[in-house]
Amino acid sequence: MNNVIERIADTLLEAERSRQAVAPLTGQYDDLTVTDAYNVQLEVLKRKLSEGRTVIGKKVGLTSVAMQKMLGVDEPDYGHLLDDMKVENGAKVKVSNLLSPKIEAEIGFVLGEDLRGPNVTFLDVLMATKYVVPTLEIIDSRIADWKIGLVDTVADNGSSAMVVVGDEMAEIDGIDLRSVGMILSKNGEMIATGSGAAALGHPAHAIAWLANKLHEFGISLKAGELILPGALSAAIVVQEGDTVTAQFGQVGSVSVTFE
Repeated sequence: MNNVIERIADTLLEAERSRQAVAPLTGQYDDLTVTDAYNVQLEVLKRKLSEGRTVIGKKVGLTSVAMQKMLGVDEPDYGHLLDDMKVENGAKVKVSNLLSPKIEAEIGFVLGEDLRGPNVTFLDVLMATKYVVPTLEIIDSRIADWKIGLVDTVADNGSSAMVVVGDEMAEIDGIDLRSVGMILSKNGEMIATGSGAAALGHPAHAIAWLANKLHEFGISLKAGELILPGALSAAIVVQEGDTVTAQFGQVGSVSVTFE
């Protein structure tokens, strides 16, 4: 199986480098398990770290019912955020650097303390949070036409590509993150709405799930990391010329333009 994991890692890295999508992994490897797929993700991560990249955080995906229905899965997944994936608020992103981008709005958590499973709770997450930030996650798939199952997206780093981080840093005291509203607009037109409750009932539940899941692989969430708890609505397709803005009430707003 190690040879298979390394071969899939080679394939995904080449797809990212060449921007040529590959056929679904589930169609090529019938017996590939979710654990195998996480090991593929970790193999790709190991190679990128060896090239000098650094981990700045993690992401939970598929926490909203909307996203689970879209991809036909019934559990979350996760991926890693690296330093070269971070985009400043209001920046421009070249569509030509991506394969088939979509975007989704999330409330990002920046940790003030480490979180290590297996028994991390919702309250542990709240106590460990330094502040929250408005974010847009640009997702992309190295799998052709987004024809992905859970194994495909897990191996492919949770289909993550970039994260746009807003300028505001909101302390969570006095904010009910369940009821924080989100308005996602494209080119000035409202496209989607949601609330913090879309991420497993509360974004902190999603982060607790992540801390406990990562324990299976000997990984923890670290102080200073940015943790994305999942989208608050279904992802929207973007193309050259689009400007996307997400507004999160008292948490703030964030935008990005595609060129």
